[in-house]
Amino acid sequence: MALGTNHKTSTTQAVFVPEIWSDDVIATYKKNLVLANLVTKLNHNGKKGDTIHIPAPTRGSASAKAASTQVTLIQNTEAEIALNINKHYEYSYIIEDIVEKQGLSSMRGFYTDDAGNALAEQVDQDLHLLGAGLQGSTAYSTAVIGGDGSTVFDPTASTNTGNGSTITDAGIRKMIQTLDDANVPQAERVLVIPPVERNTMMGIARFTEQAFTGEVGSGNTIRNGQIGEVYGIPVYVSTHCPFVHVNSVTGTFSVTGSSAAPTGAAFVDLLGVTVNWSSGSDTAYRACMAFHKSAVVHIEQMGVRSQAQYKQEYLGDLFTADTIYGVGELRNDAGIAFVVPA
Repeated sequence: MALGTNHKTSTTQAVFVPEIWSDDVIATYKKNLVLANLVTKLNHNGKKGDTIHIPAPTRGSASAKAASTQVTLIQNTEAEIALNINKHYEYSYIIEDIVEKQGLSSMRGFYTDDAGNALAEQVDQDLHLLGAGLQGSTAYSTAVIGGDGSTVFDPTASTNTGNGSTITDAGIRKMIQTLDDANVPQAERVLVIPPVERNTMMGIARFTEQAFTGEVGSGNTIRNGQIGEVYGIPVYVSTHCPFVHVNSVTGTFSVTGSSAAPTGAAFVDLLGVTVNWSSGSDTAYRACMAFHKSAVVHIEQMGVRSQAQYKQEYLGDLFTADTIYGVGELRNDAGIAFVVPA
């Protein structure tokens, strides 16, 4: 007896495909996040509004109590921190029917993986750029060099003073002291470095002494880029640490998302600054962060969403993954940006 022709095909069941794609994209997105997993997270999913107001009360001080007098009342006009949810990023492509018919089944896996990675990179990059302004009012205005943890990075420096330098044990200890002096909590501090500095860290005794003694996580588990600890502070490697390019002729610097030097007289970098990069040798650095999770915040209003739609005018499937979020600074003195050679 014939079974009939009412088969479930990729066409009749197409409604389920976006869900499968969404699972793949979300899994890749979460796997590739580094910095977003280390900062304060505010879940604003499903809620309206484009601004979150967080109270920022001033710390009070104790008063001496004199006999037969009333207590000293503390009265402050408290401030607030306004955090904007103003970032909406998407990743889209169309697979035409001929490609769908002739292409390998692994093609979907590549694009869903790439979509998750691209969105994760964007979120982490925005957090890195925000962290570049910690301890100061503008990006990299107070960033220090990795070599000593105290000398302010100077893109116009013609000598070693102010040039980005490889992280050292002394530099780490100085940055720890900076956080200590600001009364930043000891717990939940992290150090985030680019891959180029991992080799350097492997040569620092304090790092290798602690990294492989079972003190990292549970059962020495290395997760989401964590490679060990130094002075009790977890160390993470992130490929999203921005590149800082210095033009030796103009004395300007540009922050880019790739290793390539900026070109053209009207190049706009990741900080939104128009840079004249007409000539001169390029010196590339990487920007890193030492911070407590209270320094910056990631607000997620819409997690990664995946949608698919057949577009007859193109005879193909349109796929889009997107997310809506915001980033903001919560505590200016709870982190330090530092610069190392690329």
